[in-house]
Amino acid sequence: MGQQISAREMLEKLVSFPTVSSQSNLKIIEFVRNYLASHGVESHLVYDPSGQKANLYAHVGPKVEGGVILSGHTDVVPVEGQDWDSDPFKVIEKNGKLYGRGTCDMKGFDALALSAVPKALARGLKRPLQIALSYDEEIGCLGAPSMIEEMARLMPRAGAAIIGEPSMMQAVSGHKGGLGIATHIQGFEVHSSLQHTGVSAIHEAARLIDWANRMNTENATRAANGPPSAFVPPWTNAHVGMISGGTANNITAKDCRFTMGFRCIPTEQAADWEAAYRREVAKIEAAMQAVHPGCKITLEIEYDVPGLQPEQNGVAEALARKLTGDNGQHVVSYGTEAGQFQQGGYSAIICGPGSIEQAHQPNEFISIEQFNAGEVFMDRLIDHLAEE
Repeated sequence: MGQQISAREMLEKLVSFPTVSSQSNLKIIEFVRNYLASHGVESHLVYDPSGQKANLYAHVGPKVEGGVILSGHTDVVPVEGQDWDSDPFKVIEKNGKLYGRGTCDMKGFDALALSAVPKALARGLKRPLQIALSYDEEIGCLGAPSMIEEMARLMPRAGAAIIGEPSMMQAVSGHKGGLGIATHIQGFEVHSSLQHTGVSAIHEAARLIDWANRMNTENATRAANGPPSAFVPPWTNAHVGMISGGTANNITAKDCRFTMGFRCIPTEQAADWEAAYRREVAKIEAAMQAVHPGCKITLEIEYDVPGLQPEQNGVAEALARKLTGDNGQHVVSYGTEAGQFQQGGYSAIICGPGSIEQAHQPNEFISIEQFNAGEVFMDRLIDHLAEE
């Protein structure tokens, strides 16, 4: 007899694992694996290089093609520095909402997908359900590619992948791509009274950040004069969210580190923005080395997440619309693993409970109404797979 866990109980259990991206996720993976095994479902793990994190995927139902992947991630963002009214890793119900880290992004969907497994087995499927749970989505969608590659190679090919990021159960057919370039500027230290003989890594970083501001202004102007776009904002934007460097107030900074991030509209290529950034870096590095030849700027790709392209007559989009009744056209500016599934050859759509406005926030929540809507969605999906 398999473990009988309701969707609500499953959510409470998943949230109890503090799977912040900086920590191992193996305990939650072990729980999921044991749960699936109790229902006779074999699961497969794909580890990260350290062996401390793993993706999990599983196949439920007949070994035939044309099934549906339910894709989620197990990691959550940190709670440190946030003002929570309750324990972030304990689900609290209040005023029709379920509070807890990950309730919205995206353990709510994970819980619904896992609790649907015994229902699917009892119903009897003609086409299979596949579960895909990744690690390190929150820090650049780092875990999913190896899992997607292995699923495509070893499992019957699914006809659609539903990525359950919070979308208020709307069918979201497109999202921007993401590119992060870790930037390390090495200057030359001197006393700040002799600044003209040194090279401040922080000042040079400021030049690159100013370049990002100029690109944003140019992109916004070009978008304003171009065709309408559903994206908000309707242009590629460059952004630096964190920066570190320097030794003391009276010393020109020897080092400065930051990540230059780009959110690219689907009509533009991340590779082109990488090339543009490298050209600007080369100009600034040459000027630095004219002062002191030991100065340099090193770049490393931190993450590169493909955008999700709206599919003409896409199988996944048609399925999500059938199950939800949503006929609107929706795109989002944040990145997900949907673009990676699409890049792997799957028809992909974003459709999950909750609002992105609650994601990553203190007192994160999913409304009970949305959670229940997600459960109805799963029931309809099971019926769909059992009847066709």
